[in-house]
This record gives sequence, C-alpha cells and structure tokens, in this order.
Amino acid sequence: MAEIARHLQADACVELWNGEVLPLGAGARDDIRIRIGSPGAIGRLIRSPRLTTLVEVYLSGDLDITGASPLDALQRWDHLKAVGLKRSVDRATILRAALPFLTARAPDEAGMGFAARVRRLAGRGRDDTGMVQFHYDVSNAFYALFLGEEMQYSAAVFESWDGDLDAAQHAKLDLICRKLELAPGKRLLDIGCGWGGLACHAAQHFGVSVHGVTLSQAQFDAATARVQQRGLADRVTLELRDYRTLDETASYDAISQIGMFEHVGIDNHDAFFAKIAALLAPAGLYLHQATTRRATRDLARFRRRTAYMAVINRWIFPGGELDYLGMTATNLERWGFDVRHVESMREHYYLTLKAWSERLYARREEAVAEAGLTRTRLWLLYFALSCTGFWRGVLCDFQTLAQKKVTGVSGLGLR
Repeated sequence: MAEIARHLQADACVELWNGEVLPLGAGARDDIRIRIGSPGAIGRLIRSPRLTTLVEVYLSGDLDITGASPLDALQRWDHLKAVGLKRSVDRATILRAALPFLTARAPDEAGMGFAARVRRLAGRGRDDTGMVQFHYDVSNAFYALFLGEEMQYSAAVFESWDGDLDAAQHAKLDLICRKLELAPGKRLLDIGCGWGGLACHAAQHFGVSVHGVTLSQAQFDAATARVQQRGLADRVTLELRDYRTLDETASYDAISQIGMFEHVGIDNHDAFFAKIAALLAPAGLYLHQATTRRATRDLARFRRRTAYMAVINRWIFPGGELDYLGMTATNLERWGFDVRHVESMREHYYLTLKAWSERLYARREEAVAEAGLTRTRLWLLYFALSCTGFWRGVLCDFQTLAQKKVTGVSGLGLR
C-alpha cells in the first residue's frame, strides 16, 4: 500500500480487514476509505489486475467504499495516475509484498451478469428483449429514486453548473420538440420511449400525435399509466414492441431516438437507419441522441473493447456498443439524410450523472430495499465510471438532427 500510495497520491485511505487504516497519499484524509474485507481480495486483484476483477471483488462485498459514494471517492485521486499504476509502481516491491496473498481466495461475485448469448447480428440469437429488460425492468420505483419527476434516462440540458435536474430535464424535452419543429397535426414516433416522458411532453405542450415503442415491460406499464393520468390517451399511443416490426406503410413527420441507439450494436446500424428512412415522411426530421466514444486514429482498432465497455457490457448494458460521431453522420448520409445540426451534450451528461449519483447515494437505503444491495452498489459504480468518462472526454453524447433528403431547399428555417 505504501508503494501504491507513493505513486497514486490520493486523498483517501485504505481500511484493512483487521481495522488498520493506511493513507493512499501524503496528508490523505481518512473520511473516505476503501475497505478491503479479506486477504483474498488482495490475492484476486494481484492475480488479475483488471477493472473487471475490481468490479467482481466489489460486487462480492469484499471491497467497499465507506464515507462517500464511489463518484466522490474517484474525485479524490488523479484518474490517469490510477490507470497507470501497473506501469509506474516497482513491480519487484509489489510482488515481494504480494507473495503471502497469492493463494488467498476471495468470495465470488454476486451473479449479476447477463447469461443469455449476445451476438451482433439482428435476428441471429441476439436477445434484444432480454438484454433491454435486464437493465430496465429492475423496478420503476428504483429508477424513480434518482431520475427525477420526468423519469428521463438521458442527458438533461442545464443552464448553469449548479442547475436543478428536474428543470434541466424539462428543458431537454423542450429542446427536442423545438428541434423537431413539432406542431399540432404532426405525427411523432418515439423509438425507445422509456417511461413516456417525451411522448407526454410533446403531446401536451406541442399538440402532436405520438406513437411510442419500448421493449421494457416495466417502462411500458409506467408510461401507459402516465398517459392515462395526464388525459392524453387520444394523442399518445404506446406499444410494447420492437421498432423493427413497425409497419413501413406508416409515415411520421418526425422520429426521435433518445438514448436507445447504444443498445442496437454497430453491426445493426444499417438496418436501424434503413428502418428510420422507411418510416419517415419526405422531408421529415429525425433527432438522434446517443452516447459515443472518441474515434481512434486507426479506425480498425475502434471496436477493440475497452476496460470500461467490458464492465458495462457484462453488468449494465449487455449487448451495448458505442459508435463515434463521424460514424453516425456517415451512416445518416449513406441512408438518405441531410445532417442539419450537431450539438455536444458532454458537460450536460456529466452534470446529469453527477446528479443521479448524488440522489441515489442519498436514498441508498430505499434503493437496497427496492432492488437489493448488489444492484444499488453496481449502479453507483456505473454512475461513477460514466461520469468520470464524460469529465475526461473519452465519452461524449450528441444530439444530431437530420432531415430525410429532399431536392432543393429544405423548407426549414434559416436559423
């Protein structure tokens, strides 16, 4: 621990199974502690020094963070120093100290992985319904603890760094509707409609007819109840349905996809954009909001799975895959769209994840009662890793507005 502390210089401490507290940097405070529950946890990390191993030990309960949320703890050290520890520490020192721990065993993880097969090709064994329900059908009450009144599970739009989450999510819904130029008489298709927040907002405040689809039973039930409560049943139709099965004779003036695209998988992008093009009316508008990764210099290396994505695919979003902004724009053009506007939401998603983390941590006892200790700890870790990714800029999120291509001028406003 002394060798690690010499390089990490973190403002936090480690608490061992015998109660001993060791600083992780010069002058480190002991209010936030990384608790190691047994010698087996060290042995497991030494034998397999990877992020996935760290998460396995964390989920087993043999590694914990006390005094603060995982996000608060992550902010107590330099992320790049932590990532580089394997290269910076004196390996001989570490190995000599580690020898007594190499045979020590730690508890197994708590079994939160997705067991079904995940394949890239649509219709060839990829269980999209199962993968979506694994994440979203946890408990509507669980998500309500941190998402806010509009139950929006994507980046909000903040006016200031200390803005209110609920106000920011309302602003996001307004922004989407304005970009799509929604107005009475128009038809909107919302793919991955979630808990129905956008569908209800568009119908109630912009007077459009909305058709929303989702694969999550829990979301569908809650969204249906929301539509009824707001008296919007004459303007909002919801279905528990795969978007790929929608009738292409239908024609929508606008289509929105807000945070669902990450579930599609890169090998299925062509099929996705072809379906959007088939469902959209001539000159119709499509708003695409999705989290992305930065493109690699050698694009052939882009799909190599990062440590972060290995964790996300195993425990959070099975089958999920992020593209990069240029891939989005290229595919839109390939499938007959004009890209009209691109807006980065990176800082907004950083603030959104920070707010979710704070809310969930503040209500963690309720979350444990609703969804269990393992899932609560996992979601707090997911928020911490993702929030750090947006802060560093290795993750981004974009709203991309596209129009189904027309000959001549677009008919859209000049500004």
